Amino acid sequence: MLSIPGGSPRTPDVRVGPVDLAARVDEALAVQALAFGLSDDEIEVRRHIVLRHLLLRGSRALGATTVAGRLVGFVYGLPNDRAHWWSTVVEPYLRTTGSEDWLVDSFVITELHVHPEFQARGIGRALITTITDSAGEPKSILSAIDIESPARRLYRALGYTDLARQVHFPSAPKPYAVMGAPLPLRRAGGAEN
Repeated sequence: MLSIPGGSPRTPDVRVGPVDLAARVDEALAVQALAFGLSDDEIEVRRHIVLRHLLLRGSRALGATTVAGRLVGFVYGLPNDRAHWWSTVVEPYLRTTGSEDWLVDSFVITELHVHPEFQARGIGRALITTITDSAGEPKSILSAIDIESPARRLYRALGYTDLARQVHFPSAPKPYAVMGAPLPLRRAGGAEN
């Protein structure tokens, strides 16, 4: 378990470690809704998706919790399977950029979110580096909204580079970028998420 010191009663100490995400899915989605701006309908759709993902082979989750047990961040991912929906959507974009090999033998970061009150303390960095450190794959891939954001800056600082941009997922209002990094992730730099 990794401990991240707090700065005030509003942002107390946080611990990063394994979490039973299926049991805490509603708490996790509440964090995601705040961090990502989801409607109630989107939360309900994502609830079923998260629970289904957690049943897949190799799926792992970590949580960031306060000493009192409040979930303030989470990450989950799994080894990529080219038959999974996400892979089938991004594959044509990666093929266009000559990056299709990133779909083989890689660990996918499916979701990573930190409550807005707890961002910029290194929690996102701790979550993603801890989960990828335990991956058996030599590389990691993820998708992020294709805008300059603190999340994209964090991913770049960790060694992720753009593999494809302007990736359109069905029903997503904004395009995404697919990013990849060799593992282990880079450790230099400050806390950004």
